[in-house]
Amino acid sequence: QVQLVESGGGLVQPGGSLRLSCAASGSISSINAMGWYRQAPGAQRDLVARITISSGSTNYADSVKGRFTISRNNIKNTVYLQMNSLKPEDTAVYYCNAEGWYFDGPSLKPIRAWGQGTQVTVSS
Repeated sequence: QVQLVESGGGLVQPGGSLRLSCAASGSISSINAMGWYRQAPGAQRDLVARITISSGSTNYADSVKGRFTISRNNIKNTVYLQMNSLKPEDTAVYYCNAEGWYFDGPSLKPIRAWGQGTQVTVSS
């Protein structure tokens, strides 16, 4: 099994910044990519940013380009999301996701894990 634990959410005023962290642990064989998703009340869960672990290549939702930066620490199996110039429409629960493989006994299985989510509220 693989566990993803997010931290760093909170309440911030418009224009402010927050930094989210997500640490992966467990019987990990390899992680190919990690990403951040968000879900507002009544809405679907959408991709915010994704990073490929080996190359560091990134992709972002159009709505966050130029404001959010995703980065990773390969040794710690941790991914970060630096969020600047936050807007009220960024308010959501942010979830971490990992793509890769884990050991289940002698077998390798795909990681299908989500973190518990961390609330980000942007309000004055």
